[in-house]
Amino acid sequence: MIKFLLFSLSFSHVFSIVASQALPSYSGRNGEWQLLHESVGISAMHMQLLHNNKVIIFDRTDFGPSNLSLPNGICRVDSSDTMLQTDCTAHSILYDIVSNGFRPLMIQTDTWCSSGAVLPNGTLVQTGGYNDGDRNIRSFTPCSDDEYCNWIEFPQSLIQRRWYASNQVLPDGRIIIVGGRRQFNYEFYPSSWNGVIFLDFLMETNDQGLENNLYPFLHLLPDGNLFIFANTRSILLDYNQNMVLKEFPKIPGDDPRNYPSSGSSVLLPLDENDAIIEPEIMVCGGAPRDSFIQAMQGNFIRAISTCGRLKVSVPNPSWTMEDMPMARVMGDMILLPTEDVLIINGAELGTAGWELGRGPVTRPIIYRPSDDVSNWRFSVMSPSPRPRMYHSSAILLTDGRILVSGSNPHVYYNFTNVEYPTDLSMESFSPPYLSPEYDPIRPRILSADEKMGYGGKLFWLSFQVQAYLTANVLSVTIVAPSFGTHSFSMNQRMVLLKIAGVTDIAPSTYNLVVAGPSTAEIAPPGYYMLF
Repeated sequence: MIKFLLFSLSFSHVFSIVASQALPSYSGRNGEWQLLHESVGISAMHMQLLHNNKVIIFDRTDFGPSNLSLPNGICRVDSSDTMLQTDCTAHSILYDIVSNGFRPLMIQTDTWCSSGAVLPNGTLVQTGGYNDGDRNIRSFTPCSDDEYCNWIEFPQSLIQRRWYASNQVLPDGRIIIVGGRRQFNYEFYPSSWNGVIFLDFLMETNDQGLENNLYPFLHLLPDGNLFIFANTRSILLDYNQNMVLKEFPKIPGDDPRNYPSSGSSVLLPLDENDAIIEPEIMVCGGAPRDSFIQAMQGNFIRAISTCGRLKVSVPNPSWTMEDMPMARVMGDMILLPTEDVLIINGAELGTAGWELGRGPVTRPIIYRPSDDVSNWRFSVMSPSPRPRMYHSSAILLTDGRILVSGSNPHVYYNFTNVEYPTDLSMESFSPPYLSPEYDPIRPRILSADEKMGYGGKLFWLSFQVQAYLTANVLSVTIVAPSFGTHSFSMNQRMVLLKIAGVTDIAPSTYNLVVAGPSTAEIAPPGYYMLF
């Protein structure tokens, strides 16, 4: 069963979106930035949108105090912490989208460079980290405003240490956890009978002394198998039989795309209106193979400026390459409600790692995958006034904005006498579809079913729109909220649903009937945003 966070609806191709809450006024056709907080007290290394319209954000714990105190005199006591055994500051917050407020949360052990995924019931499961936290699982279950919910920690609950691993929710609601530093294997949450499964592919893609295969890109495909991309290579894994079914061609150029040569990746929107759904992977950015070593020596090489698209289900898959307007490493790729892809944050020179990036890329770009290849598919957006370098993150919100926060390319928080100070601020980026000029064609949902079933079961909603155009430009999409860290949005996916009918029930008011996703392989169970 699929559940929904907060309803909104958009007409794709005309860049409009509705929100269930009041938004600031935007006017930019190239998007606009808004500073939400000068400081939230921590740097946003990891972010996850929850189904109660709040965002959980956390950093690491092993650098000393943050700039936000824990409430009521609470302190974290950890004799294994490498910096501060008694720490009375927070390293996690819960941000409220509606009120723009936040409150501190307490993490007990180190979550540095970890991973996460949301269970079908809405609980965030966070896996691994560093030091005494590398085999721990932590959970956060959203609660109502008058309850005090916080992290719950389960020590030594992973079979192997997971540092720089990636997670993917599966059709049965389990989570697969793949890789990590010196971990050439995968395991499941909840743990399965066969424990840890070795995967040669992860060892083969490990560049000695450089890695370039951490935070592998995972995408669940409509046939239920798992696409895994690491370094320059990719495979199709049947995780039920623990078999590699296929290896795809290398991405052209032989330049690595995974940490520390951090590019990004998305599974392009899946369309239930197609007779046969053909999944397509997109990978953008990264850094040349020797960038890490060169940057360590003070030579910052230009990042990769290419994107590759791969249709994985065709008989002879091959990469189609395109050039971005600028090179980018450490960028985040976000699926937008308009079925486009936003690429945001990052640098033009160097690589991921402490002090190893230069030349902030402050201008996001929007890529329109459905445009004809003969057209220029990229549009350059307005720049942010703030560099977002290593350890920054970005996620899509329910009102269509992009939440952007973090940036700490230093071992510790460092605010002075450095080229790129630690940034504790929080911004939002509003893509062009939020411009007031689209108000007349921006629908507003009045009511909707709370749950959607599989097998094409019908789903009802009603909406208002000032200027109804035609059913031909109406689209309904569902988007899985992603766990964003280190340039990869885990579990991110978008499904275009099949519209069964639109009826006029009152002036400017309409009923809409759509068919739910066909299978859990198309849309794993859980909470989704509806646009």
